[in-house]
Amino acid sequence: MEEKVVLVNEKDEVLGLMEKMQAHENGILHRAFSVFLFNSKGEMLLQKRAAEKYHSPNQWTNACCSHPRVDETYEEAAHRRIKEELGIDCHLEEKFWFIYKADVGQNLWEHELDHVFVGNYEADFHLNPEEVSEVRYISMQDLDEEMRTHPEHFTEWFKIILEEYQHHF
Repeated sequence: MEEKVVLVNEKDEVLGLMEKMQAHENGILHRAFSVFLFNSKGEMLLQKRAAEKYHSPNQWTNACCSHPRVDETYEEAAHRRIKEELGIDCHLEEKFWFIYKADVGQNLWEHELDHVFVGNYEADFHLNPEEVSEVRYISMQDLDEEMRTHPEHFTEWFKIILEEYQHHF
């Protein structure tokens, strides 16, 4: 069954539901969340998207990004997806939200009202191979350098969300 996203306006007021692929093909604003996880050294967790993903395969991105379901809070959705993708759970704190639009290739768009959560984690992972091929921690300095020298290795939305994150902190 095709997953649906929650369509919203700029005030996060619900306008309806739409199949995820249709929303991405038409660039329609919908609810989303992003999770940033850090270890005790302050290094950020990156996940490499599985090769089978329908867009942005084999690219590095933040710990987790996805969409809340219709009767699910942003925080509930964030916990659900880190369990589904990374096989973990941890305390998450919402830090901010913003709206962005990113061309992710193949005539697909991420146009999202994105709530950003932050947490700390450094135990074992149980990766879902359909979602994630590998994970790694990286210092913010090394991440900035790698994104500058090899931007093609990273998802388009991660570049936008990371810049917004750094603006807030």
